[in-house]
This record gives sequence, structure tokens and C-alpha cells, in this order.
Amino acid sequence: MDNLYKEVTPLLTFLLPGFLSASIFYGFTSHPKPSQFERTVEALVFTFVVHAVTRMIEAVLEALGRVWSAGEWTSTSQLTCSVLIATALGALMAAAVNKDAVHSWLRKKGLTSRSSHSSEWHGVLGSSLSDVVLHLVDGRRLTGWPKEWPLNPGQGQFYILDPAWIDNDGNPVDLIDLEGIIIQATDVRWVEVIMVEGVRDGCFTQRFQSTTAAMETRAF
Repeated sequence: MDNLYKEVTPLLTFLLPGFLSASIFYGFTSHPKPSQFERTVEALVFTFVVHAVTRMIEAVLEALGRVWSAGEWTSTSQLTCSVLIATALGALMAAAVNKDAVHSWLRKKGLTSRSSHSSEWHGVLGSSLSDVVLHLVDGRRLTGWPKEWPLNPGQGQFYILDPAWIDNDGNPVDLIDLEGIIIQATDVRWVEVIMVEGVRDGCFTQRFQSTTAAMETRAF
């Protein structure tokens, strides 16, 4: 048992930064966690990057140490440095994905038409400041601002602020006593994003007043 512990510990120490980066990335983004095998492969890629950067930092510090030395580079120093780099790498990757930074640059260059979001569903609702209209499976329609939304249309809930039901004539019936309504995603047939002027802080300053205005929406 002692021999097994001695053999496994260095391996776990070596792989720890990669798994740490992967955990931070999936913890900070809406991307669903892949299979265990895919996560292991991604962690190995992160591990390679972290250790490559750590080696470069070690080489730079050794070069600087010929002029001024702050101390000896030890295994503890290497582990600490790799953990810090892994944390920063995971956070930077998550920020780039959440802001669609890399894919937006690639779209401008014509190299891709995709975004970094986990689905078109999340990309539209995450980037829009518009009210939406939820068409429910029972035929009713609910409008309001989606403060929270599911990661995919098959599971999760919507949290609709400033909710109002839409009657058969297309007129909103405001629910003035409610702050919001939670709607199961499976109860929604489709979602319309309203194209109306007057957005302020994610909420509309006016409702659409007719079925004509209701038609000025983008369905997805």
C-alpha cells in the first residue's frame, strides 16, 4: 500500500493543475460537462499548457537569479506556480467563452459562423436585452423579461420578471401583484424575442399594445 501511495501521489500532483483548470472552466460557464473520458482528455491538455508555462517561468526566474535571487526553485515552488497558472488559465478560458471573445474575432475574419456559447438558445437569451413571449403548450402566452433561463430547451426553468399574460386580442394583462413567474422549460413550445424600442436595464418601458406589434418579433 505504501508503494502504491508513493507511485500514485506524483502522478496526481502532475495532473492536478489540468483538472483544476477544467473544473474552474465548467464551473464558470454554461457548457454542460462532457463524458468522463472527454473531461480527462481536456484536463490532460490543460495540464500540458500549465506545465509548459511553468517551465518557461522557471527558466526566466533562473536567468534572473544570476543577477538577483529571491530563493531556490523547489518542488513546492513548482506546485504552487502550476496551481496559480491553472487557476488563471481556467478563469481566462471561461471569461473568453462567456464573452464570446475568440469566436467573435473569428467571425469577423470569416473563419467561422459559430459562437462560443453552449447552444443557440443560450446565445440568443444571453445577449438580448429584450422582453420575450413564451408560447405555452396549453395555448397561453406570457410576456416579460427573462432574468433566468434554462441552458437548453429540454430542461430547467424560465424566471420571467414583470410578467403579463397576453389575451386573445393581443393585449397584455399585467400581473401587478407578482414580481415574477417561474415556468418549466418543457411547458414552452417556442419563444419570441420582441423588437420594440424603449429598453432600459433589461426591461421594456412599454408593452406592445396589439397583435400587429406582437408580429414584430423574432422567433427561434
